[in-house]
Amino acid sequence: MALSIRNQLAGTVTAVTPGAAMATVTVRLAGGQEITAAVTREAVEDLGVVPDTPVRVLVKSTEVSLATGPVAGLSIRNRIPGTVAGVTAGDAMATVKVAVDGGELTAAVTHDAVGDLGLTAGSPVVALIKSTEVALATA
Repeated sequence: MALSIRNQLAGTVTAVTPGAAMATVTVRLAGGQEITAAVTREAVEDLGVVPDTPVRVLVKSTEVSLATGPVAGLSIRNRIPGTVAGVTAGDAMATVKVAVDGGELTAAVTHDAVGDLGLTAGSPVVALIKSTEVALATA
């Protein structure tokens, strides 16, 4: 199955914390970073997700925010450091490719944000992704 979701990173489940309706799943990405997904408990059961399960982490580019440095006092769990690999800007929106250990992320941000943050190739950034915006796929 082909998907339009730009961000598809390989990883391995390291922990599953079930709740009444939702569960958090911690995944170690190929580059060593950890990312947390908040998914329904039913999805965890249907996918058979347990520690050591290989998964693909899926995140739409519109759900990736960028910061130009560490951010404190924020509820967003997933903070992945990287370097801007390239920017493709249009009149209103831009796509920013971010090189991260073990892969690449794409963020869709406004044209104004690119200018305000001074995003250019080589700029250090932190990709911010809410755990509720992370989907998981198994083979």
